[in-house]
Amino acid sequence: MKPLAEMAEAVLRTADGREKTALSRRFAADWQAARQEGATPEVGTANPPLHPARPETPELLSPRDVPRRRPGTPQGRIALLHAVAHIELNAVDLHWDIIARFTDVPMPMGFYDDWVKAADEESKHFNLMCDCLEELGSHYGALPAHAGMWRAAEDTVEDFMGRLAVVPMVLEARGLDVTPGMIEVFRKANAASAVAALETIYAEEVSHVAYGSKWFHFLCGRHDEDPKVRFHALVRQYFHGALKPPFNEEKRAEAGIPPDFYWPLAEAL
Repeated sequence: MKPLAEMAEAVLRTADGREKTALSRRFAADWQAARQEGATPEVGTANPPLHPARPETPELLSPRDVPRRRPGTPQGRIALLHAVAHIELNAVDLHWDIIARFTDVPMPMGFYDDWVKAADEESKHFNLMCDCLEELGSHYGALPAHAGMWRAAEDTVEDFMGRLAVVPMVLEARGLDVTPGMIEVFRKANAASAVAALETIYAEEVSHVAYGSKWFHFLCGRHDEDPKVRFHALVRQYFHGALKPPFNEEKRAEAGIPPDFYWPLAEAL
C-alpha cells in the first residue's frame, strides 16, 4: 500500500467525478483494512496541486452569475441536487487535501483515520447525488456551478488551523443548517430517492463537523490557545461573508460547536 499522502495526491489529480470518488473509496478501504488489522501505515509526504483536477463540465461561474434555483419546480429540484453534488465533490478533495497538505505537522493516527473516513463518506454522497440526478434524466456537469467552492482551501493553503476552522467548522456546519429544509423540499415532491440520499448526508455530515472541532481543539491545546478566541480570529481572517442564521443549534452542539463560537461572528461579520 502506498503512503497515505500519495493516495491523497492521486485523488486530487483525478479529474472525472466518478473516477475520483471510486479511487477515493478504494484508497479509504485499503487504509481502513490496514488499521483494523492493527497496522500503522505510512503517512508519508506529497506534493498536492493548488487546485484539484476537475472534469470539463460543469462550467464554473462567479457566485453572482449562477442562476437562482426555484425548488418548487422539477428543474429547480434538479438544480438543487446538482449544487449539492458539486459541494460533495469539492468536499472529497478538501478532505484528501487536508491529509496531503499538512504532513509537516505531526498528528496522531486518529486524525488520518477521521479524514479518510470523511473523504470516503463524501465520495459516497457525491455518487448518491449523481444517482438522483440520473434518475431525473440529468447528470453532474449538465448545469453551471459555483466557482468559489475551492476558495477556502486556497486561502488556508499554509494555515492548518485556519483550514480546520473554516472548512468543517463553518462551511460544513452550514450544511447542518440548510439540509433539513432541502429534505422537506424533496419530501413534498414525493422524491423518495432524493430524500433518502439527503438524510444519509445529513446524518453523516455531523461527524465531519465534529472531526474539525475535535482536531481544532487538539491543536489549540497543543499551543495553549483559547479555542473560541482563536476560532473567531481565524474565521474573521479567512471567511468571506456573514455567518447566516438560523443555525441548527442542536446538530452543531452534537458536533462540538457551542453557540458562543458562531453567534458572535454572525453579529460581527
